[in-house]
Parts: sequence; C-alpha cells; structure tokens
Amino acid sequence: MPLPITRLNGRDIPDATVARLPIYHRVLVGMLEMGSTTVSSEELAASCGVSSAKLRKDLSHLGSYGTRGVGYDVKFLSYHIARELGSTQPWGVVIVGVGNLGHALVSYRGFASRGFRVVGLVDTHPDIVGESISVGDQVLTVSAMGDLEKVVREGAAHIGVIATPAEAAQDVCDRLVDAGVRSILNFAPAVLVVPQDVEVRKVDLAVELQILAFHEQRRIDETLPEAMNG
Repeated sequence: MPLPITRLNGRDIPDATVARLPIYHRVLVGMLEMGSTTVSSEELAASCGVSSAKLRKDLSHLGSYGTRGVGYDVKFLSYHIARELGSTQPWGVVIVGVGNLGHALVSYRGFASRGFRVVGLVDTHPDIVGESISVGDQVLTVSAMGDLEKVVREGAAHIGVIATPAEAAQDVCDRLVDAGVRSILNFAPAVLVVPQDVEVRKVDLAVELQILAFHEQRRIDETLPEAMNG
C-alpha cells in the first residue's frame, strides 16, 4: 500500500515526514537558543527521538542542507524547515468555542512563536459573547456565531479551531468551510465530514490516553509470566 503523500511547495512528501518536520524545527529552535551553530545528523536525530537514517531521509525530501563531516547549520536548517511548514508568515486562526478548552488554547504562548496569530474568538453562550480576552499582545472580544463569517473575513483567517461540544462540531465545521476556511483543527470528540479540499486534523485526548493505556497493559501482560515463573 503506498504511503500517504502531501504536496508541499511543489514536492511530494510522505505524510509521516510532514508530521515529523515540526519536531525537527522545535528541537532546532531549542538548539539555537542554547547557542548551537552546527549539529550532526546523529545528534539531531537522538534529540528528536528518531534514527539518523530516518532523519536524513526526511530532510532529503526538502533538499540537501547538510555538509559531510560538519553536519547541519542549525540556523539555516531551522529556517528552511519553517519555510516549508509555512511558519515564516503569519497565519490567522479563529477559535470557535471559548469554554475551558478554548480559554486554555487562547492562553497558549506557542502560537505566535510558530507563526500563528489568533484573530477571532467565537461562541454561542450569551455569558461569553462580548467578553474581552487578552490574547498575546492584543485583546479580542468574543463574537457570536452569527458573526463567524465576518470574523473569518475581517481577520483573514486561514485556520479554524473547533473547541465545542461534539453535537455542535459539524455545524461549526460547515460554517467555517462556507466562510472559506480550508484548514481545521478539531478538538471536539466527533468525526467531521468535509469536502476533499479541506484538511482536518483531529486532537482527541481520550484516544491518546487509550493508546497509552494499551501500551501499559501490554507491559503488564509481558511481566506477568515472568512474575509467575519467578
């Protein structure tokens, strides 16, 4: 079965590689902050939790940025990965659902440093609509759902974040798509139906916990025979 492929800046890149690029970039930024100027593929791979062979193959999809015997220029490689990821220009983000999760997302300081700017907050609850919330260096007023299209248009938003209850997620998704948003991050425990030209990334904390529980159960099952034999 062929690997899922993403078209990135004119090149076909496996989705698994695209998923690892933000990790490489985050580690490289950390190295820059620590004063590192060059890094070998072995050192970078170990810091990212992958094999050096996988790292070199991933980076080969972007071009040739390493020097034999020297390694990678940390600043240069960090910039080129950021450029491939689209992080060298600001992307407007609208968050729909400003409850506990929405507030936590608004407070996240990593958006601005990675090229994302929250340009709009939307909710349906009358006690939340009209509330002023500090978002980085700006203060945003929570808009009503009826103004969603206006918020997207005036904020030039490219990305929509859904942080609503499951039963409202599809309707919110449809509204975002109708407003022209083609990239959606979904925190609601619901499967969204979207047109082919819309990209949806789902974050389900319960599923992630279940995956961890699966691995914990496997460890327990593997140690039980040893304990019984001992």
